[in-house]
Amino acid sequence: MSSQHILVIDDEENMRHMLSVMLTRQGYHADPAADGNEALSRLAETAYDFILCDVRMPEMDGKTFLVRALEEHVTAPIIMMSAYGTVDIAIECMKLGAYDFISKPFKKDEIVLVLKKAEERERLKEENNRLREVVSDRFSYSGILSRNIRMQALFEQIKKVAGLKTTILVLGESGTGKELVARALHQNGSRSKKPFVAINCGAIPENLLDSELFGHVRGAFTDASSDKAGLFEQADGGTLFLDEIGEMPLSLQVKLLRVLQEGEIRRVGDVVSRNVDVRVVSATSRDLSADVAAGRFREDLYFRLNVFCLQLPPLRERVEDVPLLAEHFMRRYGGPDDSQMRIEPDAIRSLMAHRWPGNVRELENALERACIVCESGRITIDCLPPAVRLPDSAQPGGPDTGENLSIKKAEDTMERGLIRKALAKTGGNRTQAAKILEISHRSLLYKIKEYGIE
Repeated sequence: MSSQHILVIDDEENMRHMLSVMLTRQGYHADPAADGNEALSRLAETAYDFILCDVRMPEMDGKTFLVRALEEHVTAPIIMMSAYGTVDIAIECMKLGAYDFISKPFKKDEIVLVLKKAEERERLKEENNRLREVVSDRFSYSGILSRNIRMQALFEQIKKVAGLKTTILVLGESGTGKELVARALHQNGSRSKKPFVAINCGAIPENLLDSELFGHVRGAFTDASSDKAGLFEQADGGTLFLDEIGEMPLSLQVKLLRVLQEGEIRRVGDVVSRNVDVRVVSATSRDLSADVAAGRFREDLYFRLNVFCLQLPPLRERVEDVPLLAEHFMRRYGGPDDSQMRIEPDAIRSLMAHRWPGNVRELENALERACIVCESGRITIDCLPPAVRLPDSAQPGGPDTGENLSIKKAEDTMERGLIRKALAKTGGNRTQAAKILEISHRSLLYKIKEYGIE
């Protein structure tokens, strides 16, 4: 017996009565509505689990009600009914957002079966959401997603130093998420209620960077029409994130060193110093030690910034995170009904095989594009940017053109082919195939899943 609450919308009183009685006997709680307007009024007061709605009704027909209900963010699955049922009407209703379509007259078992299917679908959605929350809690830290062991160790390092004033240097390639690490340090420390201010030192001209960081007084230069507080003052009590610190000019490195040592700044053109309480987190994709050796970066500043170093691995070294991140970006860019979207195995294989020179930022851009071009909620390999797609020679059973010189990809292709031959020889018997391949049964199952062999 079910305790689900159902709204029945039909302009025919006999149909409303018949459905209400039948659903009540099946254990449902049913409320009738004579038209779309009455139904919308009921929905404003009651949360229903499912909605049965006739297509043809006076004043507001079923399709208009369907659109209005979805615009008002009704989440209950809506099942449309019609005595004039055609394939075109059904397709139109489904495109508008209906869960299912039933042609009148229908048998009791038919309507109950559709409701049971809808119940199962909602149960699976809820279960998937719970699993996503569990995965998110387990593999997420302050908005950073990873199941990689090095990243998990990084999370622990962040927890240890987040509450300290210690200056932190975050190292990593472009697109690895250095600002996310800086924000995690800020959000999990005692300064979380104070400002987090970020600046890209390489994006501001040298003649303006001084004023941006330290501020200026009126008349300090031609365009200085009024006093201006710099970013150090704006971040007072909080955190200042200096991204691309390796791009900072030598002339400003001296002033930055003084701030870190003395805790005070002087605005451009001013004669008075001001005390500031700022935690500095810097980041760079450059090799600062090499820059120090070449005279491009002050050694004393380097040691002052590098009190504690956090190293972010590139995405190609944490390939196990690609599916996790892909699903995250799919939910972000997949639109309001992203619960229906999925990534096909061939697309996942392509994503995991790509080297990702742009790291997580490049993966995000690829998934945003895929969500835009994909159809029917299925992200296939054709939805991915051309640069991300595996060549035919790397696809299961694809041709070998001899142009791919990657040993790793060649090994994968050969291994995939041997597994297919062994399975074909044993008639699909995986235990026997594992013996022929001289690997464990468990390893074979893992590789079959990894390569998407059916």
